[in-house]
Amino acid sequence: MGDKKHNVKVPLVEETKVNVLYETETSLQLDAKADYPYTGSNSIYSAILNRNEAVKDAKRLKTFLELRDKYVKKKVLFEDPLFPANDSSLFYSRKPSMKIDWKRPSEICENPQFIIDGANRTDICQGELGDCWLLAAIACLTLSEKLLYRVIPPDQSFTENYAGIFHFQFWRYGEWIDVVVDDRIPTCNNQLVFTKSFRDNEFWSALLEKAYAKLHGSYEALKGGNTLEAMEDFTGGVTEYFELSEAPKELYKIMKKALERGSLMGCSIDVSSELETRTEQGLVRGHAYSIISLEEVSKDTRIRLIRLRNPWGFVLWKGAWSANSKEWSTISIADRENLKKQTIEGSEFWMSFDDFTKNFTKLEMCNLTPDTLQGDERHSWTVSVHEGRWVRGSSAGGCRNFPDTFWTNPQYRLQLYEEDDDPEDDEVACTLVVALMQKGRRMQRHQGAMFLTIGFSIYEVMCGQNQHLQKDFFLYTASKAKCKTYINLREVTERFRLPPGEYVVIPTTFKPHEEGEFILRQKLLQPEETEEEKQFRVIYQQIAGEDMQICANELKTIMKNVLSKHSDIKTEGFSLETCRSMIALMDTDGTGKLNLQEFKHLWKKIKEWQLIFKRYDKDKNCSISSFEMRNAVNDAGFHLNKQLYDIIAMRYADEHLNIDFDSYICCFVRLEGMFRAFNAFDKDGDGIIKLNVLEVSHILIFAIL
Repeated sequence: MGDKKHNVKVPLVEETKVNVLYETETSLQLDAKADYPYTGSNSIYSAILNRNEAVKDAKRLKTFLELRDKYVKKKVLFEDPLFPANDSSLFYSRKPSMKIDWKRPSEICENPQFIIDGANRTDICQGELGDCWLLAAIACLTLSEKLLYRVIPPDQSFTENYAGIFHFQFWRYGEWIDVVVDDRIPTCNNQLVFTKSFRDNEFWSALLEKAYAKLHGSYEALKGGNTLEAMEDFTGGVTEYFELSEAPKELYKIMKKALERGSLMGCSIDVSSELETRTEQGLVRGHAYSIISLEEVSKDTRIRLIRLRNPWGFVLWKGAWSANSKEWSTISIADRENLKKQTIEGSEFWMSFDDFTKNFTKLEMCNLTPDTLQGDERHSWTVSVHEGRWVRGSSAGGCRNFPDTFWTNPQYRLQLYEEDDDPEDDEVACTLVVALMQKGRRMQRHQGAMFLTIGFSIYEVMCGQNQHLQKDFFLYTASKAKCKTYINLREVTERFRLPPGEYVVIPTTFKPHEEGEFILRQKLLQPEETEEEKQFRVIYQQIAGEDMQICANELKTIMKNVLSKHSDIKTEGFSLETCRSMIALMDTDGTGKLNLQEFKHLWKKIKEWQLIFKRYDKDKNCSISSFEMRNAVNDAGFHLNKQLYDIIAMRYADEHLNIDFDSYICCFVRLEGMFRAFNAFDKDGDGIIKLNVLEVSHILIFAIL
């Protein structure tokens, strides 16, 4: 009895951390006692139009150019039927106390312009809406014309081909979409109610805000948010979030490099109480600021400074390095002039980097690529995207704190086999970035939806273990990696370095039974391509087509082209039967096709097996004796009994007892698949498995395909 007690498995306990963030939503009415240059009602004016068609304007309303030309020809101004100029597009919870008039720019001022002297940060002044998080992201966007004019197509105006219609482009859940709007904008007393430019006749920022409101259903849907959300919608980049109290020691260098690489950054201060709306130095709590630049100047020692922008269009900072502080007199005239000429109007201000980390509580960063900001190298990446949902009572299992339901969550296979090229690191590992994004929550705000608290875990699995992992697996298996904390952001992103192998990613909500849709992106770092790999990629792209996936027939064509470039392999290629077996072995995502990375991994396997084949191809006629096949199989790591060797000889040898290269590879592919499947079921590693009927069919299928 005593011995048995020692053999009882004890379920693992894994700690799951959770962090709840508050959205930045400050409007100009935050502090009624403040000396603000703008005045207005205490109400927030916005609304919702719950029509998913708004996200697909390009398909529903043809294209922007077709629509514009149609209305130009008719000499009629466009009126958007999907985002009408009425209360349904303004608010969903409370009717405005002031009278809102929807007016076109030509009704507001003389000589309206879309963009004057380029779109820049001074064109973004917050109005009566608590969307400072959005405006902070727009301000960052103006730092790069390439990024800016991807979102704001510049060939639009109020004169040439004007028909009251404009369009903007946003990255939305993995694709770029075109959002069309008319130019009727909410006003009160002939003044714009929401975002405006400091120039009375410039309207790109107001129309961009309207298009973003339409994307989410209403203006009110934009009340409160995190800068990361808009940054990602403007770039499709990779987001990172930092609690400044726990920031890495090299944060300044990380941020400096991020700006050099075009990353967008914002920051904010958590709200501690409703009474403390401002810090002693004048910074606003719960308000989003843009980070514009970082500089170092000489004093007695090197001083690190950071330049910020307030979306309200004016500065409230009263601390060190504010406009008239004594610190400016302590640096050289050249440094002083250089720093002051960088600020635009009165919306930007400098502060020391030390003051920045002491005063602000969170930093939000959106990088254009997943490259690390702690090294000088740039890399290429491959991205796989999965869309899914958590369904109450079925696949909404919650985090690992809820072991009875955790296993029911969606599970996504991941194969890592491209080791990093890092000569200074003895560890063999693959770099992976996982990004989990929840979908559609902002558009569902009229139904009371807020961002769910989400996260994910990564578990290592045996090769070929493709069935849905059950409860016992997670009870007795520790995660290989996981997000640092569960958090109520739209997206949670983490970077990992894991050993080569097969893994499963489990995206979850923190609590069970919370329903929602999500998109899971996995970004894999690719080592620098060899000349051979570049040739493969070119051939692959030519045949794979737009979906970048290849079926068995396409694989046969690619293999023929690739093998023709290798004089050491005298073969005309592989049969369709062999290609089908290859796809069955390498198809990790269940599409029935191979992507480029799966194909490259397949080719790596074939090259390993080809070296063994050459060893026993004595006369160089691209075939080996069935007697030598026994040694070849052993060299490849497949240890079989006598009966199986006999079966291989009967199944794959020709009438002269020779096995050609095609048959040889077909045999090895099937052996690899069967051994993977067996190892997946051999949970104890003792070489003995117990199978039910379905599991037997899982192994036998490799003998058929």
